[in-house]
Formats: sequence, C-alpha cells, structure tokens
Amino acid sequence: MAESNKVFDPQPVTLTGNLVRLEPIALAHAADLYAAGAEESVWRYAARPALSSVFDAEGWIKACLQELAAGTRVTFTAVHLETGQAVGSTAYIDIVREHRTLEIGMTWYGTAWQRTGVNTECKYLLLGHAFEDLAARRVSLKSDSRNERSRRAILRIGAVEEGTLRNHRIARDGVDRHTVYYSVIDSEWPAVKKRLEGLMRR
Repeated sequence: MAESNKVFDPQPVTLTGNLVRLEPIALAHAADLYAAGAEESVWRYAARPALSSVFDAEGWIKACLQELAAGTRVTFTAVHLETGQAVGSTAYIDIVREHRTLEIGMTWYGTAWQRTGVNTECKYLLLGHAFEDLAARRVSLKSDSRNERSRRAILRIGAVEEGTLRNHRIARDGVDRHTVYYSVIDSEWPAVKKRLEGLMRR
C-alpha cells in the first residue's frame, strides 16, 4: 500500500536517466518538437494532427501549460542526452489526488526515436517518480485498440491489461475508437521496476 504520509500532488520536475532527460515542457522546446512531430504517422492514433509549424508547436505547448495551471496535466519533454534535442513528449494525465492515481499518456516520439530505448526509459522514470516519490496507488495507461505497437509496448513493460471500453470515443478519422486500458499498481511496482531495468540493460 502507498505511503499516506507522502503528498500526492504531481508537479513539474526533471527526471534524468542514461539516455533521456524528462524536463517540464516549455516554449523553448517548440522548434525541436516540431522537427520531431511533423510526420503524420507519429499522430495517427492521437486526437490532433501532426505539428504543422513551430507556431503550431508553441500553441500546443501553451495548451499543455494551461492544463498544468489547472492541475489536470503535467507534461514533460523528452530530451535525448547525447544530442541535446527534444525528441518527443509524455505526460501525467487524469490525475486524481484524492485517490492517489494518475495516467501516463499523451506520449509521442519522433520516428527516429521509436523502437529505441527512449520510451522504455521514459516509462521507467515516470513510474518510478509516481510510485517512489509520490506514493501513487495506481498508474494507468491506455491505447487505441488498433495501435498494436503501443499495446505491445505497454504489455512489454509489465502493465496488466484490464479491459476495453468499446466505442469509447470517435477517433479523428471518424472511426469508433475502442480504448484498451492497462495499469500498474503499487504492489506490482517492484517487479515491474526489475523488469524495466532488465530491458534497459539489453
């Protein structure tokens, strides 16, 4: 069970691994994020289309910052340590402070950084911060049922598939979206942590 004496209030923080640094999203990241997120394939299952310009990226970042101010989302930029480039973004969303739960979502990376160690390390950093620093009880993740790559990646880290919300939303392409939910709970984190550390050593 999570430690109740720790304050569960996700806020912007910098989390550093061996490949990437997750830092609070800022307007200074706009040019790099546009370069990483200009391809439509990156956003195929997302609620919005690809970033169309640096100005568009700035608008998206401002929306993220507005949600931060409202306490509903904490968005991070993934910065590749070797190059210093911002290569994508991820966030804590669906934050329920009363119940010490949140979701890791709104995750995307430029095509050059997909199927690399970037996503695994980002999940490791985010899950570790949620469970060890914030004493979360549950961290959820979700995916469009059609997004086989995302679903495999979520299962690979050790999350448990919970079920599918049918006709959950109307996708951007007009298709009925079925959303598959997954989670890691606090008692499972030690095993998931060990699994992730093994994956990162490969």
